[in-house]
Amino acid sequence: METAARLRKGLSQQFSAGSARKNERYNLRPQTSLDRRNSMNASRFTLGRQSSLDPNHRSSVREELTVPENLDFTMQLLFMSCKGDVKGVEDLLNEGADVNSIDLDGRTALHIAACEGHIEVVKLLLSRKANIDARDRWGSTAAADAKYYGNIEVYNMLRAKGANVPKSKKTPMAVSSSKEIPEYELNPGELQFRRGEGIAKGTYQVAKWNGTKVAVKILDKESYSDLENINAFKHELTLLEKVRHPNVIQFVGAVTQNIPMMIVSEYHPRGDLHSYLQKKGRLQAHKVLRFALDIARGMNYLHECKPDPIIHCDLKPKNIFLDSGGQLKVAGFGLIQMMTVAPDKAKLVHPEAQIDGSSPYVAPEVFEVEVFDRSVDAFSFGFILHEMIEGAPAFHPKSPEDASKMIRSDGLRPSFKPKSKSCPPDLKELIEECWDPQPLMRPTFSEIITRLDKVHAACTKQGRWKDNFKLPWK
Repeated sequence: METAARLRKGLSQQFSAGSARKNERYNLRPQTSLDRRNSMNASRFTLGRQSSLDPNHRSSVREELTVPENLDFTMQLLFMSCKGDVKGVEDLLNEGADVNSIDLDGRTALHIAACEGHIEVVKLLLSRKANIDARDRWGSTAAADAKYYGNIEVYNMLRAKGANVPKSKKTPMAVSSSKEIPEYELNPGELQFRRGEGIAKGTYQVAKWNGTKVAVKILDKESYSDLENINAFKHELTLLEKVRHPNVIQFVGAVTQNIPMMIVSEYHPRGDLHSYLQKKGRLQAHKVLRFALDIARGMNYLHECKPDPIIHCDLKPKNIFLDSGGQLKVAGFGLIQMMTVAPDKAKLVHPEAQIDGSSPYVAPEVFEVEVFDRSVDAFSFGFILHEMIEGAPAFHPKSPEDASKMIRSDGLRPSFKPKSKSCPPDLKELIEECWDPQPLMRPTFSEIITRLDKVHAACTKQGRWKDNFKLPWK
């Protein structure tokens, strides 16, 4: 009792610093690069041997333990467990210490005692209802730690009590030290999934991250042994990490050090442009122009990325999302594996496996020749623009397969219906240039933005739109 009383004379400066770090680690605001770097480099209060799954591989040299001053209840319990002081542990538990309280790494007194091989302390903790399968922040249990450090007697006793030993699963992107963990890495424990709330069929789900809804792409179980799928995941992650634009889907972070691996991006409850058009049908000309500018700005940003432009190659209404304010954001880039063959030219790695042959939005040269350039996205843009004006996909009600054949094999293009008379002639001319069979004849997105601005200026001058058209920044 005297030892415990002597230890409880307030909070030590070291533990106070640790508490501050804990608040920083689990706060609800997104961490900056500096925050994460400081957090990872901060010194940590450690007790003896560390978790068997700790990526830091901190020293486990057995040093003479001295009694630190002014520790709180949790750290006192962990310290006594590390020292093997059965009486000290018992006194603390009798005085109200929580047997399952944890340190900054999520480690309990049972973890510590198992690491050190103090079987009597382990027995005492279990008799006081210690969670035998509690996991630390790396997923390790007391039994796993006992096995790792060769404490066979403790390990066998824990196993006899029904303890589970988690299998050590390393992801294909696992690093050897926490200093190498990417700055975008998210704690998977902060993602809360809700059953039945998905974005679309497949691997996408909706989750809450620190109270904010996000879209989560989860890597399929079968993909971890497939090098091509892993490389595709890395490629998509690399692109998402570097892009930042109001008209491009925002990357939140990723989980690469735990299974399952995930890519997390912003979530838009209003859905994609495909669903929007199905519900609204033909859009008014001023809204067509506003949407067109949103898409063009996002695509121009991707095409102007340095050192290499990002060619989408699968631009379609399903890959364009509406945010809560009605602004469009381009998504789905980085999903098509391409090999760069020149500064502005690329070819598909697996054409048949990656491109939907029934999609009428894909430029013919993607299927017909090996090498293509950024103009394939302008081709797709032309058909999206036409669909917004007409309220239906090209050659509707024909199937996408038939429409795709008419566009690629027969060289046909959809016409403009009489109901589209309100569409400015310059806009129709732009669409026809975008879907020109010759890639060199198609405008760049920089040119598209300029021409859309001119269309807006001309229509405003003529008083055609009055006050119903407002650019986002006005």
